Parts: sequence; structure tokens; C-alpha cells
Amino acid sequence: MNNYINLANSTPLYLVVGIVLLFVALWCVAFIIKSYKAGLAIGMDKSVLKKTIRSSALFTLIPAISILLGVIALSGSLGIPSSWLRLSVVGNLSYEALAAGTAAQAMGTTLDPSKLTVDNLVNIVMVMTIGIGGGFFITIAFMKAYSKKCSSKPNLNNSSPTSGFANWAMVAMFVGMCSSFVGSYISIFISALIDSTLSLSSILPISTALLSALVMSICRYFVNKGVKKLEDFSIALSMLFGMGAASIISLI
Repeated sequence: MNNYINLANSTPLYLVVGIVLLFVALWCVAFIIKSYKAGLAIGMDKSVLKKTIRSSALFTLIPAISILLGVIALSGSLGIPSSWLRLSVVGNLSYEALAAGTAAQAMGTTLDPSKLTVDNLVNIVMVMTIGIGGGFFITIAFMKAYSKKCSSKPNLNNSSPTSGFANWAMVAMFVGMCSSFVGSYISIFISALIDSTLSLSSILPISTALLSALVMSICRYFVNKGVKKLEDFSIALSMLFGMGAASIISLI
């Protein structure tokens, strides 16, 4: 395990990831500069542009907490460099954790670092990278047509504007993803309950999921009551509370 962890957090990996993220950061700065100049070229006021930059920067801080938590959650299994790279450029914790778990299961192992090898790490990262890469090709092939559809005038005669395929597809995807995770937690708990082998490993996943869902429900309740700013904090708060609750349950 120690050898695997040392290799997963080795200096060469940090250097490779650092170079990639530096390139992405520089490209973002270049894009900001070009956008700022383009705004001035079309007559936008400098104060408006600066205010937009400040508000956008502040707006990204809170959602970034959930990304940081995702890096921390994955780093225990995949090391900091790989987790840092996967969640800093494209992807999200739900997809990355699912892809990593599926790849590990296909190789007959789990994301337990004591059972992983360097070969497992390479294969897992390849599956995660190739899987998320599909989005790039879909964007190149279909984004132009989709953008035209989004910019077209809405059909005012449509009494149910939210019933389009894209909305249903997104709902189906998230329901399927949640069912996959929560279903496995429930099956582990029920199996342990039937076999009278209840332990921390069988109780902790479902307990954490339920407590996190409770926090998310509370956040949604207040958002629906008019506290709209809480919507940006809901995911981060749910993850923080879930991780904190998991730590407390483990200690108890």
C-alpha cells in the first residue's frame, strides 16, 4: 500500500499535472484579456466589465469548495495529482467516482488503496479520461446545431416548455446515477442485516448518503422559500456535512 501511495503521489506526476494545469490557467487568463478587450470594442463601460469580473470570481469560490472536497475524496484512492487533474479541468465528482469505481470493479478490485496497484491506477485514469473525452467530440459534432436551437425563439404555444428531451435526459441521468450509488449502499446494508454481520463498512455509506440528502432537502426548502443565494452553497454544504457525519460515525 505504501509503495502504491508513494507512486500515486510521486514528483513526476505532480510535474506533469502542474504543467497541464498551468497551460489551462494561462489560457483562461488569455481568454479573460481577449473578452475584456472585446467588451471595450463594442462600447461596454470599464466599470461594468470590472464588476462582472469581480462578481464572477466571487461566484466561483463557493462551488469550488465542492470540487476541492472531491479532490480530497478521490485522493485517498488515486493520489492527489490524478484527482487534482481530473477535477480541475473537466469532469465532476459524481462522474469521476463512478468511472473509477466501475474500472476498479472490472479489474476485480476496489478503490481501497491497500488493494490497488500502479497498473490499476493507470487503467482507472485511462477509463476516466477516455470516458469524459466523449463530451468533446459530441460538442464538436453537435454544439453548433444545439446553439442555434437554444438561440431560437421559444414556442409560446407550448404549455410545457420544460418537457423537452434534454430536460428529461438530464433528469433520467441523475436519477440513474443516484439509484446506482444509493442502491448499492442499501444492498450492502440489507445483506449485512440479513446475515447479522452489521459493521461500520455496511452502515457508514447509507448513513452518510441519508444525512447528506437531508441537508440537501433542507437547503432546497429554504431556496424554495426565497433564500436563492443558498442554492450555490447546497452541494458544498451537503458534502461537508456528509463527510463530517461520516467521520463522527466512524469515531463512535
